Amino acid sequence: MAELTEPRWTHIAVPVSDLDRSIEFYENLTPLVLVTKNVDSNGRSAWLSNKGQVDSAFVLVLAEFIPEVGARFGIEPGEKVPTLAPFAHLGMELPNRADVDEVAAKARETGNLRWEPVDMAAHIGYICAVNDPDGNTIEFSHNQKVFSTIQELWG
Repeated sequence: MAELTEPRWTHIAVPVSDLDRSIEFYENLTPLVLVTKNVDSNGRSAWLSNKGQVDSAFVLVLAEFIPEVGARFGIEPGEKVPTLAPFAHLGMELPNRADVDEVAAKARETGNLRWEPVDMAAHIGYICAVNDPDGNTIEFSHNQKVFSTIQELWG
């Protein structure tokens, strides 16, 4: 197992009102898969990441707190707390333009579509956005080139 030798950005954590519903949502609509679930004195959490992402692991942590812990953060049990909204978002880059349209269609059917697909500036690409079950925004893009730009500049 590789040892951590330098500081690294590892995760983003968001509170959720129903952990199991959120896991199902993210596994069905995004490329993220469940890595592990945790239960402790604070509540329950789940780590999601791209399947097989080992060398540059980055995790979305979903946290469902027990009432006493949630109160510390101003969260009532079962209450939806959109942390990433209206513009703040998780970004998912998709390989094909049609993939963005497919995500938008699925989200439209379930009432979760936040932004209709649209072509933006060259560095943004073709995007749409979806609300997760707690109202957090997830942007899906094609041709945004975040991945390829990092590969080109640093690869």
